[in-house]
Amino acid sequence: MRLNRRDLLRGGAALVAGGALTAGIDGLCLTPFKLDVSHHHFGAHPTSTGGPETEVMPTPAESRRLRIAHVSDLHLHRVGPLEERVLEALHSLAPDLLVITGDSLSAARGEGPLVDFLAACPDVPHRLAIVGNWEISSGVPVERLRAHHERHGFDLLVNRSVRVALGDRSVRVTGFDDFRQGHPDPVAAFAGEEPCDHHLVLAHCPLHRDKLALPPEHPADLVLSGHTHGGQVAPGGVALLTPPGSGRYVAGWYRDGGPPLFVSRGIGTSTVPIRIGSVPELACIDWHLA
Repeated sequence: MRLNRRDLLRGGAALVAGGALTAGIDGLCLTPFKLDVSHHHFGAHPTSTGGPETEVMPTPAESRRLRIAHVSDLHLHRVGPLEERVLEALHSLAPDLLVITGDSLSAARGEGPLVDFLAACPDVPHRLAIVGNWEISSGVPVERLRAHHERHGFDLLVNRSVRVALGDRSVRVTGFDDFRQGHPDPVAAFAGEEPCDHHLVLAHCPLHRDKLALPPEHPADLVLSGHTHGGQVAPGGVALLTPPGSGRYVAGWYRDGGPPLFVSRGIGTSTVPIRIGSVPELACIDWHLA
């Protein structure tokens, strides 16, 4: 049987339409509701032969493990099945430190769901949060957001530092105002702070890593960010677009040209409720403190 040109064009169009339909169904109905709980180790020394991702873990006598659960970009409209899975995973991980790195809501209508989410979080030793660009544009006053967080055991850090104790070790955690729509202020963030052996920085936009300008006595050991959603639409893992404030960063680890940075793909979506090639992520980072 011979196919003419018209038959081939029709067949090709059908394949394209079928592929687009499949991608659309996946992007709208499947991927946005999946959850990847990623596990990472940090704080060891690279081997002499491997790259920066190849690590030799210290012995228990040499280090203490600080388990960090990193939640980002919830963009809450409700506490639905995905958010319930996030909460279940947080309870299972039993972290020492729970951090939420901004964009917890997209608009004022997310204020109630945010309160519900905070109330359902596990009662872990330390719970911290920062704001992102969407909190600022939502119109919900930062002081009201701070009150919600404090009511449920969270400390909302806006250009402020706190110390987290783990046995005989301590970590300074600094949370900055949003890089795009806020006013990051290192002077205020370190007011009255003495140097500390370990320093974790929470900065919603990963591009902030390149602009930190931290005082030399307060270098960052690790920066945690979100904001990018891993591109949100990233067919084959290639992000087609990232929001302003992302810089060259998309997702995962960056250990070149500055302090080590981990960028979460986040949980929710913004602008359009679609995720393609970028599964929502809850990161668990075991930091081995020397």
